[in-house]
Amino acid sequence: MPRDWSELFVTGEPAADAPAPASAAADAEPQRRRFLGRLRESLSRTREALSGELAATLAVPEDEAGWERLEEALVMADVGARTTAEVVGRLEAEAQGGGLEGRALTERLAELLAEIARGDDDLIDITARPAVILLVGVNGTGKTTTAGKLAYQLRHRLGKSVLLAAADTFRAAATEQLEAWAQRAQCPVVTGTPGSDPGAVAFDALAQARTRGCDVVLIDTAGRLHTQDALMDELAKVRRVIAKQAPGAPHETLLTVDATTGQNGLRQAALFAEAVGVGGIVLTKLDGTARGGIALAIARELGIPVKLIGVGEGLEDLRPFDADDFARALLE
Repeated sequence: MPRDWSELFVTGEPAADAPAPASAAADAEPQRRRFLGRLRESLSRTREALSGELAATLAVPEDEAGWERLEEALVMADVGARTTAEVVGRLEAEAQGGGLEGRALTERLAELLAEIARGDDDLIDITARPAVILLVGVNGTGKTTTAGKLAYQLRHRLGKSVLLAAADTFRAAATEQLEAWAQRAQCPVVTGTPGSDPGAVAFDALAQARTRGCDVVLIDTAGRLHTQDALMDELAKVRRVIAKQAPGAPHETLLTVDATTGQNGLRQAALFAEAVGVGGIVLTKLDGTARGGIALAIARELGIPVKLIGVGEGLEDLRPFDADDFARALLE
């Protein structure tokens, strides 16, 4: 699992030769520790909902009713019914086998949850030149903010040249917001006129990226509901435009999911994956929910890895997803 930005992105460069700023390595571990503190704080509501049932169940592992209550608590945390049944079934079998008790049971539960959350393809490949990352999702889930933060990290942590594309031409504030992020990240941005064709903006962005010799293009798209067929078709068109401009592109499609929506976020992810293909999830707004288990449900039931998580508005509040850290923060 990637634990830092340099581990999240596949650059095709030897680690020793990667052109990252000198301060990046020195800042990485302190930044990670700060984020772990924020993550524990953000998951406190989920953890509190689980802690009582977990303590009662693990104290008396032969109590069948206790295991049922633990299942209910995990389902209420939006871990998902199927995932919950599998995890609790395995844990109960191991506990009744006599091999686990007390603190060891909690640790084993954390291991099982991390195992489920750990994706097989949890990295972002940016070896293409330029590498194209498309951000999609429902209105208000944090696509534009995520695009800006990713641009900043790629520029300042990995030393990559990044171009931002404002393909959300319907929301007036979206272009202004992305322009502000572009200025902060010290990256160029390509925009279109309000209401113009998003595919044309993506086309122009790729053309300019080649001219400028940019390493990465981040394309921010308009928010849309998964039930809006016309807008989903338009998104598919943007993908086709990108593919014609750069074979194999987009090289990564990231879906932003608002953690506070719980199981509805799972449904959104399924339909977006079906319509446009999704390579990874950005799970945002974990600081405002008691449904942190949705990360596990998405990974297990859809087979789409959670690659990034957000716990606030600050630059350091978006980080690569680490399943072990997440499971421990959820329980301990």
